[in-house]
Amino acid sequence: MTPNNHDSRLTTHDSPIRIGITGQAGFIGTHLFNYLGLKKDVERIPFADEYFSDKTKLDEFVTQCDVIVHLAAKNRHGDPQVIYDTNIKLVRDLIDSCIKTNSKPHILFSSSTQEERDNLYGKSKKEGRLLFEKWALENNTRFTGLVIPNVFGPFGNPYYNSVIATFSHQLTHNEEPKIEIDGELKLIYINELVDEFWKKIDSTSGKVEQWKGGRVEKYEVPFTYEIKVSELLRLLKTYKDLYFEKGIIPVFNNKFEINLFNTFRCYFPIEKYPFPLKENIDERGSFVEIIRTNTSGQYSYSTTKPGITRGNHFHTRKIERFAVIKGKAKIEIRKIGTDEVISYLLEGKKPAFVDMPIWHTHNITNIGDEELITLFWINELYHPEDADTFFEEV
Repeated sequence: MTPNNHDSRLTTHDSPIRIGITGQAGFIGTHLFNYLGLKKDVERIPFADEYFSDKTKLDEFVTQCDVIVHLAAKNRHGDPQVIYDTNIKLVRDLIDSCIKTNSKPHILFSSSTQEERDNLYGKSKKEGRLLFEKWALENNTRFTGLVIPNVFGPFGNPYYNSVIATFSHQLTHNEEPKIEIDGELKLIYINELVDEFWKKIDSTSGKVEQWKGGRVEKYEVPFTYEIKVSELLRLLKTYKDLYFEKGIIPVFNNKFEINLFNTFRCYFPIEKYPFPLKENIDERGSFVEIIRTNTSGQYSYSTTKPGITRGNHFHTRKIERFAVIKGKAKIEIRKIGTDEVISYLLEGKKPAFVDMPIWHTHNITNIGDEELITLFWINELYHPEDADTFFEEV
């Protein structure tokens, strides 16, 4: 196999940085893959879990990468020894493939604050990090081990990724959450975490002057929020009572509460929308309250001619509501990185709204014979220099 000469690649900025992610389909991997897709100077090298059982495919993968983010790991299993053995094997397999193909990518490894705890999962993370450090020093390349606190965000698997995912799923599916231990949680939001990964990639990759000799780094990712489990559950129950049950936007006292709210609402069942609005009718006509909010935002409306589609974009942080007040519309939503399209039909005769989840591209089409009037609300003012609006066809 042809050696992979990464050092010559890193002396120029003429081509994008080629980044692969093991564990690409997981919670963190999915968010990081989507995040990197917004970067113009990045080429994402696809990875599939079966590459670890097919040495040829794994070799082909590592030879294509300037940077590899190693996220693939097992963190839950009935037998802790299986967790340890699996995680160490994944590290060794990746190192062996790099040595076999003479590949020297910058490897970033997701470790955990459980490194110092007396459990086999934490032990597998610490020993895996040390194995990568040894490989980097011996092969004159770069390694970054990120020690990560508890991570939360949209699309985490309940009963697996975080207590926030579990509570949010339970509250939106008629289940009663239970607190096992009311401890203090040190948390980081997924958008903040993938930004930390990018900073470590962008600060060195593509800059040959920082690659003189093997270089290893242990980086303890700072947590951004600290909260007791009971307080966390209280906030989520507030979101259920106000927003899930009544459609009222709650007050947000800080960035954490917006991030928590955006996480909570991604667990809504599909059939939750369209959310009907109360129509008050008398001899004068009708009155409909579109939104009740305890926070600020921006209101607007649009008119759309028959057959015309608006939108085809997504947001990574904004909360957005569409309410049809005249005409007939079809709203389509698709989660980024997936093929399934969810459709909702709305019309002014039966006032209702649909809120757009983050990381879902969406559009609205006039499917009627008359002009469509849609009212929009978004939780922050529009700024062209930071629009948080990314175009992609549904």
